[in-house]
Amino acid sequence: MASTPPRPARPERPARSERAARSDASRAAAPARRKAGRHRGEGQWAAGHFTPLNANEQFKKDDDGLNVRTRIETIYSKRGFDSIDPNDLRGRMRWWGLYTQRKPGIDGGKTAVLEPHELDDEYFMLRVRIDGGRLSVAQLRTIAEVSQEFARGTADITDRQNIQLHWVRIEDVPEIWRRLEGVGLSTTEACGDTPRVILGSPVAGIAADEIIDGTPAIDEAHRRIVGNPAFSNLPRKFKSAISGSPQLDVAHEINDVSFVGVRHPERGPGFDVWVGGGLSTNPRLGERLGAWVPLEEVADVFEGVVSIFRDYGYRRLRNRARLKFLLADWGAEKFRQVLEDEYLLRRLVDGPAPELPADQWRDHIGVHRQKDGRFYVGFAPRVGRVDGATLAKIADLAADFGSDRIRTTVQQKMLILDVEEDRVAALSDALASLGLQVEASPFQRGTMACTGIEFCKLAIVETKGRGSTLIEELERRLPDFEEPVTININGCPNSCARIQVADIGLKGQLVTDADGNQVEGYQVHLGGSLGLEPGFGRKVRGLKVTAAELPDYVERVLRRFEAGRTDGERFAAWAARAGEEELS
Repeated sequence: MASTPPRPARPERPARSERAARSDASRAAAPARRKAGRHRGEGQWAAGHFTPLNANEQFKKDDDGLNVRTRIETIYSKRGFDSIDPNDLRGRMRWWGLYTQRKPGIDGGKTAVLEPHELDDEYFMLRVRIDGGRLSVAQLRTIAEVSQEFARGTADITDRQNIQLHWVRIEDVPEIWRRLEGVGLSTTEACGDTPRVILGSPVAGIAADEIIDGTPAIDEAHRRIVGNPAFSNLPRKFKSAISGSPQLDVAHEINDVSFVGVRHPERGPGFDVWVGGGLSTNPRLGERLGAWVPLEEVADVFEGVVSIFRDYGYRRLRNRARLKFLLADWGAEKFRQVLEDEYLLRRLVDGPAPELPADQWRDHIGVHRQKDGRFYVGFAPRVGRVDGATLAKIADLAADFGSDRIRTTVQQKMLILDVEEDRVAALSDALASLGLQVEASPFQRGTMACTGIEFCKLAIVETKGRGSTLIEELERRLPDFEEPVTININGCPNSCARIQVADIGLKGQLVTDADGNQVEGYQVHLGGSLGLEPGFGRKVRGLKVTAAELPDYVERVLRRFEAGRTDGERFAAWAARAGEEELS
C-alpha cells in the first residue's frame, strides 16, 4: 500500500488544486435535481459539515476503525468477549471483517424489538475478503483449516465472492489472522463503512471471449485504497466491480462503481464506467457516466469515485448515506463533471455502452474451454453453503488435477481453472460425489440465499436450509424444467441476496397463515433481472406466501410460465405481462 500521511483527528477535506477550486462557481450554477431548501444539511465534508450527526459518525470520528486491530490483538483476545468496548463490538470491529452473530433461539418476531446487546451472541462471523474471487490451493486449504479448527466447520460462499465463517471466538482471531495473512488473504475492510471487496470476473485472463483482463486494475485499486486511512471513513459501505467479460458477470448494475469491459471503436478495449447502483430498501440501478477508461487509468477513476463519496456523500442519515442517493440528486452528468474537474484534473474519453450478453446464465457453471486450450470447470454449491471439510476436498481436487487456481462467483458458485481436456470428466465426477454439480439443474444453478436467521441479527426468517429444500422439491416436481430462472431468498428487507433483481425474489417477513397464526414467510417479487434488460421485479398486491407453502407456490408459477410463455420468452418478460391471477 502506498504510504499516506495520518489523517488528522478532525477530518479535513483534502486540499484541491486551484484548477479544481475555479470549477466551483460553474458547478454551483448547475441546475439542482431536487428543490432548493430541502435539506438542513446532509453532513457532507465538502460542504464543511464535519460535526458528527449520528452515533456512527461519532464513533468513526473518535477513532479510525482500522485502529481496533491493535486492541483485538493486545486486549480483547486476552481478556475475552466481556472486555470489548461497545463501539468496537458493534462498530469498528467490522473494519476487520467481524460481526457478532445472532444469539441462538431468538425468533424473527423479536428482531426489530430487542436491543443490540440482547441479540448479540459471544461469537463472531468472520468475512474473508477475496478480491476478484481469486484463490490458490494454499489459500483455500488455509480457509478450510481455519473453518475446521476455529469455526465449527462452517463456511458460506457469498454473492460478493467472499467466504464467511461463523462461531469464531475473539480469543482465536489473532491466530486466524496470522494464518490467513501467511498465505496472502485478509479480512481488512471486509465490512464497515469502507471500500469492500472488489468484484472481478472469475474467468479473467482465461476466457476465450474476454474483452480485456481487469486483474491488474483490481490489484492496483486494492493497493491504493484498501487499508488506507485516507479512505477508511466513508459515509457507508462502498461496493465495486471490475470485469472485462462480455458475460457481464459481476452484477455491475448494482455496485457503487463498476468498470465493464467494452471495445472503443478507435481506442480498442477498455472499460465503461457505472456509478450509483445499490439495492436494500431503496433499490437503484447504476448509471453510465458515458466514459471509456483504459486499463491503466481504472485505478485513478476508482480512487476519484471513492473520494467523491468520502467528501460529498451524505453523512446525516444512515438510510441516505449510500452513493446512490448522491447520484440521484446530482445526476450522472454532474457526477462526471466533479470527477473530472476536482479529482482527475482531466477529461475522460466518451465511450460506448456494453453489449448485451449472449447467454442469460452468467455464472460460468459447466465445462468451458479456456483461450489456452485447457478448460475451467464451474460447479454449484447449494445456496453457497459448504463447510470446511468440503473446501479442503475442493482444494485437494484442484491440486490433484493440476490446478492452483480456484475462483468464487457472484452467484455463490465456484470454479476450478486450468484442467486438461482428458481429465475434465474425472474432475466433474469427483465434484459430483461431493454434491457439487457441474451439470446442475436450473434450480441449483439459479437459487441463492443470504445468511438468514441462523446467524444474522437483522434476519426475520430462515433462508439457507429453506433454499436447499426448495431446490430438492423443484428438482423432484419439475424434472424436465430447463429454462434459466433465478430464485433469490432473503431473510429481511435488506436484499443481501438481491431479491429485487431475481426472476423470483423472496423477501423474508412474518405472515399470517390460514389459521391466523404469525409464521415465517415471504413477500414475492417477480420478474427482476440484470444484464438482459435490467430492472426490478414487480410486487403483486398482497402476494405473500408462508414458508410451508413456498414449494407449492414456486412450482405453480413456473408451470404457468411454461404454459403461457411465447417462444424464447424469458421468465422476467413473461412475469412483466402476466396477469395477477397467473402470478398468485
